[in-house]
Amino acid sequence: MPTVAIDAYRDLIGQPLGTSDWLTVSQDMIDRFADATGDHQFIHVDPERAAATPFGGTIAHGFLSLSLMSALYETTDMPRPAGIRIGVNYGGDKTRFLTPVRSNKRVRAHFRLLAFDEKQPGRYQQTIEYVLEIEGEEKPALVSEWIMLFFT
Repeated sequence: MPTVAIDAYRDLIGQPLGTSDWLTVSQDMIDRFADATGDHQFIHVDPERAAATPFGGTIAHGFLSLSLMSALYETTDMPRPAGIRIGVNYGGDKTRFLTPVRSNKRVRAHFRLLAFDEKQPGRYQQTIEYVLEIEGEEKPALVSEWIMLFFT
């Protein structure tokens, strides 16, 4: 993963940073997420009942689609600010689930830097737009703003 000086990184505000690799959202992944969260709504875990819905089969949990952000972020070659010792999740803004991700569909993420501010000496707050594309679909699965804190 390439790194750039913090001042050069700030120059990327408003620019696309990168696109992840494709990832298949399998039924097994959906089932394991249901087990981890306790959300076993039939639309996610019962293919027979889900087939009778307008979706025609099971769909991923919206929060599963959102949580893929970290894994997809790691598959990009987008630049990171140099000198960062640690980054932690801080929160999110404006998350919208637009299109359900059907079981066994492939998704990938597009990232754009929205803000990068020094909040205290050696502590930075980054906001990135996360758009989850579904292969073959016109509308994305979701759009969200992801906020992280970085420490140098």
